[in-house]
Amino acid sequence: MSSPQSPICVQFPSPSKTALKSSSLLSLSTFSPRLWAVSFARSSILSVLENAITVGHLTISDSEGTLYYGNYRKGCNDVHLKITNDNFWFRILLSGDLGFSEAYMLGDVQVSSLKGAMDLWLENQSGMEETLSSTVAKVSSAISGLYNSFLGQTHSQARLNAIASYDQSNELFKAFLSKEMMYSCALWSETEGGVRGDLDMGPSPDDLEAAQLRKIRHVLRAARVRPGHRILEFGSGWGGLAIEAARSFGCEVDTLTLSIEQKRLAEERIKEAGLESRIRVHLLDYREIPAEFEKAFDAFVSVEMLEHVGTKYYNLYFKLVDFALKSKNATAVVTASTFPESRFSGYQAEDFMRKYMWPNSCLPSATALITAAHTASQGRFTVEGVENHAAHYPRTLREWGRRLDANLTPDLIVKDYPALRDPIEFATFKRKWHYLFAYAGAGFSKGYITCHMITFIRENDTPSLRCD
Repeated sequence: MSSPQSPICVQFPSPSKTALKSSSLLSLSTFSPRLWAVSFARSSILSVLENAITVGHLTISDSEGTLYYGNYRKGCNDVHLKITNDNFWFRILLSGDLGFSEAYMLGDVQVSSLKGAMDLWLENQSGMEETLSSTVAKVSSAISGLYNSFLGQTHSQARLNAIASYDQSNELFKAFLSKEMMYSCALWSETEGGVRGDLDMGPSPDDLEAAQLRKIRHVLRAARVRPGHRILEFGSGWGGLAIEAARSFGCEVDTLTLSIEQKRLAEERIKEAGLESRIRVHLLDYREIPAEFEKAFDAFVSVEMLEHVGTKYYNLYFKLVDFALKSKNATAVVTASTFPESRFSGYQAEDFMRKYMWPNSCLPSATALITAAHTASQGRFTVEGVENHAAHYPRTLREWGRRLDANLTPDLIVKDYPALRDPIEFATFKRKWHYLFAYAGAGFSKGYITCHMITFIRENDTPSLRCD
């Protein structure tokens, strides 16, 4: 994600307002089932936009002309979509924002500002969803067969299927993460200009490293760890938190991962730091922790792993945390991207994130996690603190985007993904990551997604007086 506000932006020539030529797609001389379906999907979508966009301004250009929606005002969110392949209309009509993500990754639409497009959707979400849902309900059964015929087995769909199934390589993450390789929200201070420092003053080379180290230390201080303490971590990543806990806080760490590649690189980094005797990386599902872990740990930490647990396992998750922590003077700290309570549901429909980034993931809410912790521990956990770090995530995502653009080349990742030697495949793959950064960044900045850190202590333990 070079910043979702800069290299992603595409500057188009100023279009002249052209009359809508809806009849051309349906002219008798060119009539075909596919052209009819394109026209039907296009007109359905455009009819939605007429009334749905009340905030900001949208320009759409395609082979039929240029249309404008909303009200243009100087300084408003002004987005231009240039449709380069009319499959775009099918995808939007039947898959909404998921369809838009697919069209963007394939290059079927060019976007003047990807972040601006995300903001426009969220700012007009109620009107868009209500009208679009009604339209889709009326036409989906009629057109879905055509959609599958036109798109189901095409080369484009094969490309999407491929990028959805790629395993994620260490080299990819090295290209955009900080040297600690923390794939989670950083914490920005005034030293880096705060959460908008990169926009107001411009980014500095080591800003992300400083903010990620601050986040690690913040979590460990919240966990109240001391030299000699033993920490259990669910979700090793590449060992960044475990290394800091051992090196700077004098702790021993048992950390769990399900990724062979992450385990390999984490152990290499642990060895380079000379901490093999203090950190053990287990290739292990959290549900399979051994009996000898019972009441063995002074602290538990988990940074943005709960998104992969699933609603029906929250109680088991916290039951195992309760099992592993000592009965007194023990602390648990969990962080997760979350939904606000009003949006949280145990069932979460497939969207871009769940199809192309983290299949079967499910964002919790802070309340769902606190309730599960209380129930699973039979009241042995007390909530010590709840923090919302969502304001810090958009800058983290922008920083990742800049590094991705600066560092990611086909040569870095063709060993893991041979298909990415093809420039078209590589461009699709890279757009997937830019889409993620802009999609998530808009969600956090608009309050559509939150990011909580919750700290639990044992009942009757003395509350912390720490001051970071």
